[in-house]
Amino acid sequence: MARIGARLVNGLKPREKDYFVWDSDLEGFGVRIYPSGTVKYLVQRRIDGKTKRASIGKHGVFTPDEARARARDFLRVMETGQHPKEAERAERTGVTVAQLCDDYLAAAEKGLIKGKGGRPKKASTLDTDKGRIERHIKPLLGKRLVKELTTADVNQFIEDVTLGKTAFQAKSGKKRGLTRVTGGAGTAARTAGLLGGILSRAVAKGIIPFNPAFGADKPAYKKRERRLTPQEYGTLGETLPQAERDGERWQVTKGIELLALSGFRLGELEQLKWSEIDRQGSCVRFEDTKEGHSVRPLGRAFLDCLGTIEGTPGCPYVLPSPSSDGPFGGMRGGWRRIAKRAGLAFEDVTPHTLRRSFASVAGDLGYSDNTIGSLLGHAKGSVTSRYIINLDSFLISAAGRVSEEIYRSMNLSTLTPTSDE
Repeated sequence: MARIGARLVNGLKPREKDYFVWDSDLEGFGVRIYPSGTVKYLVQRRIDGKTKRASIGKHGVFTPDEARARARDFLRVMETGQHPKEAERAERTGVTVAQLCDDYLAAAEKGLIKGKGGRPKKASTLDTDKGRIERHIKPLLGKRLVKELTTADVNQFIEDVTLGKTAFQAKSGKKRGLTRVTGGAGTAARTAGLLGGILSRAVAKGIIPFNPAFGADKPAYKKRERRLTPQEYGTLGETLPQAERDGERWQVTKGIELLALSGFRLGELEQLKWSEIDRQGSCVRFEDTKEGHSVRPLGRAFLDCLGTIEGTPGCPYVLPSPSSDGPFGGMRGGWRRIAKRAGLAFEDVTPHTLRRSFASVAGDLGYSDNTIGSLLGHAKGSVTSRYIINLDSFLISAAGRVSEEIYRSMNLSTLTPTSDE
């Protein structure tokens, strides 16, 4: 192996079969000699575990030095996982929506795309973004050139998602699991918002002069306003112990009680750790939530319910997985079973309904929007500092009154301590 120069190349002789000569200085740069005597410069590099080659051109059209300079450019492109010819084609024809989406996700994973409060997007948010991109944006717009996208195209995209054009059902990675992708106004509005953010990146990178998603007709969709009535709370409270006696996992029944008495988001409860509970301060100090660090008051009814759960040795989570030291992941399926058993339409009543109902009970008791926001951990009302030692006694009292009202409605006083034993 020697440095590829004019003397070397001019001295190469054809053989019965084509062969390669590689440069000693620039790894991956070489020449291919064909039986006809034609000599072509090329580069070779592994991309995604496969060996890829890209032709630079014939000797004579390129000098060895010109080919070497071009080889460096090709190899730099291949380092990013792209084929040089594909990169050149993209440069000539423009960036597609699919390529822009991939660039957006790569930047978000590096923390370059900011979410709420100017913080990098959380992993769970990125998973949601990826789902919307792969299931809605790429199928409908992925092959379109970003520079040719118009507001009319975005409006058509919104209409197609609203009408369920991208809806499908398939097996998920979980045992007996199904992935259901639906359309509707809510899905269309949220996905259009994500598309607008992705296109804003194209504007910032100079790919397009303005964002075609601005001014698009996003559908107005009715947010769920469903809350539980006192009678439904009572029915739910009667259903939980009976379901547990009939074999329902205690993580499901206790989880639903804790959701009802706290107003937590489902994900917050699933990830709740014993170390985050401050019994003396009557509060929970979440390490990480949708709004970042959050300190929230806890009512006595919630703490009493928590006291009926015996921690699992070696597991930090309040609701432990029965098969590992991780958190329990069956709350959604468990909720559907309980809701059906209680006669509640689970399409209409979800775990988030318990959070909304907690807020409604607080409103019924006369608490202000700011107080309710602090109880729920909303961005505008939440106490977000992890360094707060004592919460305001008014907030603790408010959490106590709301949770006790729900506790009475559910008639939970007959429940007994639960453990894995």
